[in-house]
Amino acid sequence: MWVEFMTVRNAYIAETWCELFAAEGLSIRVIPPIRQGEKASLRDERTLYVPTGKAHVAREILRKI
Repeated sequence: MWVEFMTVRNAYIAETWCELFAAEGLSIRVIPPIRQGEKASLRDERTLYVPTGKAHVAREILRKI
């Protein structure tokens, strides 16, 4: 299971967070907005998900930076 961790403004910011968390050994899923019949733009906001039980690890990583 995955739990919602944060929402960011666009795909570029989401990718930056993914690289940071990956460097710390934490898996992240990036989910674009779901719209019927449209493709997601790189400018659309993204939601980052972390594995269940690892949200405290993600918060600790954020606290360190």
